[in-house]
Amino acid sequence: MAVTAPSSATIPSAAASRTGAAAVTAVLILLVAGFALVDITQGTASVGASEVWKAFTGRADPSDASVVVASRLPRMAAGLLVGAVLGMAGAALQAVSRNVLASPDTLAVNAGSYLALGLAAVSGVSLPLFASSGVAFVGGLAAAAVVLGLSGLGAGTVRLVLAGSALTLGLTAITEGLLLLFPQQTEGLFAWNQGSIAQNGFDGVLQMAPLGLLGLVGLLLISRRVDALALGDDAARGLGVSVRGTRVTAVVLASLLSAAAVTLAGPVGFVGLCAPAIVRPLVRRFRAFSRARAGLPVAGLAGAGLVLGSDVLLRTLVPADTAVAVPTGVVTSLVGAVFLIVMATRVRDTAGAAATDRLRIRSRKVFLATTAVLTVALVGVAIAAVLLGDSKLLLGDVMNWAQGRAGQTVGFVLDTRVPRVLAALSAGAALALAGTLVQAVTRNPLAEPATLGVSGGAALGAVLLVTTTPLAASWSVAGAAFLGAAISSVVVFGLAARGGFQQNRLVLVGFGVAIGTAALISLLIVLTDPFNATKALTWLSGSTYGRTMPDVLPLSAVLAVGVVAAVLRRTELDLLSLDEDTPRLLGLGVARGRLGFLVLSVLLSATAVAAAGTIGFVGLIAPHAARALVGRQHARVVPVAVLLGAVLVGTADLVGRTVIAPAQLGAGMMTAVIGTPYFLYLLVRSRR
Repeated sequence: MAVTAPSSATIPSAAASRTGAAAVTAVLILLVAGFALVDITQGTASVGASEVWKAFTGRADPSDASVVVASRLPRMAAGLLVGAVLGMAGAALQAVSRNVLASPDTLAVNAGSYLALGLAAVSGVSLPLFASSGVAFVGGLAAAAVVLGLSGLGAGTVRLVLAGSALTLGLTAITEGLLLLFPQQTEGLFAWNQGSIAQNGFDGVLQMAPLGLLGLVGLLLISRRVDALALGDDAARGLGVSVRGTRVTAVVLASLLSAAAVTLAGPVGFVGLCAPAIVRPLVRRFRAFSRARAGLPVAGLAGAGLVLGSDVLLRTLVPADTAVAVPTGVVTSLVGAVFLIVMATRVRDTAGAAATDRLRIRSRKVFLATTAVLTVALVGVAIAAVLLGDSKLLLGDVMNWAQGRAGQTVGFVLDTRVPRVLAALSAGAALALAGTLVQAVTRNPLAEPATLGVSGGAALGAVLLVTTTPLAASWSVAGAAFLGAAISSVVVFGLAARGGFQQNRLVLVGFGVAIGTAALISLLIVLTDPFNATKALTWLSGSTYGRTMPDVLPLSAVLAVGVVAAVLRRTELDLLSLDEDTPRLLGLGVARGRLGFLVLSVLLSATAVAAAGTIGFVGLIAPHAARALVGRQHARVVPVAVLLGAVLVGTADLVGRTVIAPAQLGAGMMTAVIGTPYFLYLLVRSRR
């Protein structure tokens, strides 16, 4: 029997692949080294390249040498370490989950670490840096375990990231609540959460470097098993690889790497998402990079280059005195948001569209009874909200105030409290109606203004006007919020329309836009008023603090128009929520109707944000609960959802103002705590 000799082209091809991979690795090393050299020449002090060279050769002025050794070099070293460990963590998570969108950010690892460190700070226990890394590790690992457990590794590329993004919103809301409640104990934690590689000496880098090395060695030791997972679970089991054990080990090691980065520099966003994406085209060209043993270090190099490159770019484009106040994490988050949006439009969601609600038919008596109960609840919440707070009042005080006969103290309390109550109730109703409209026309039960980035765009527009024009009128703020919401909506709906509005990628693109707008808001606050983080936290937490009647008027007008339009066009909403073909067969202009309802939902969301800040998940919970209570006919869903939204936000605002008075929590934080578990429940239900 003749034995065929190996083709002569096969061996040179493999050799060429190894040679090319080595050349690419060398180029990456040179690129990172170049960024590092440029980075240590930048800063606020007048210490340029020549002074740095003199510092290395021992001929520099002592003050210049001190700047280089105590600040520039530690910053550069921190950038290298943070970028490398996050790049490797992201590559490991993507490899074991076979999910190109997995990263420490999208799996809520950073948010879990943020909450864990916030709880540690509130406890008043002063922890050394190494112990803080342990706290961050536990928090990040717990968050990742929740996401992976709820979504499942095989439940679709997009679905896993949706669970992580939703959990991130909830955990961040809780942490920001702690920051507002305990400002002294958590001083500096908000700025830390933006992610900055600035260091004061090498102590932090030297303590975290062993953790990074431990994580890398651990991943390299299991690299063969990670490679086997790429063949599929069944094939890996056939090779004797423990699929569950390998995944758990890889997630633990990735969480350890992320904890090292978070402890040293805070959450430097989306490096773990972008670095593997940068390397991925090289994997297709050079097969040597397809193995984890080579791919992980290269992803680390890409991450280091991304962090240092972002730092260099920031300091090149922005004056040094301003750039020093801008965290590196804000820049990487902006880059990561763009990456997330682009990748979300390209990946296939193997889980398909989210499950829709079952058809429910309820009697007219059920609808009337539900409406009556909710109306009574709304009146009760409104009365309680007016009477309760840091100062408790009686109904007689309110009657005297309404007739203009109240005393000065009572008058002052009600003059400030009544607009807040009206703002909360109106914002809840508007967001619920906006969510009802969006879910109907997109036929996506996960869609709502906050998860689609509409509320984030509105907040960006409003904050931009408020920070640049502090005395702007209420209608101007509402107009700026509408402009921001309109721009973000065009981006989200325009990119998601190609794949169909039923796809989960609509929500994922929205999460990307929300992340980008949050980073821009942080950047705006830092550049205009770097010492007023409370302003950003108060606005982003959905607070009605300081609202006046002129602030409520734009929202009330838009809400009235929206309710009337939704009721008059209730049949059109019913048809659009069915499918694409039925409305067309009945002669309905689908595109025109969808555009009209989306514009109305954007207007409702924008005015709600202008009046009450960013409040999430109301547009998700209220429509779902309304359909469960009274069926799917929008003639019944709209009024019930509006009442539910008003009661929910009114109650959240009341609880936030009274439970820990005189301290306060924003209504947005309360709704996020409620809405996050509900969103995750919907994901689990649709997975089944």
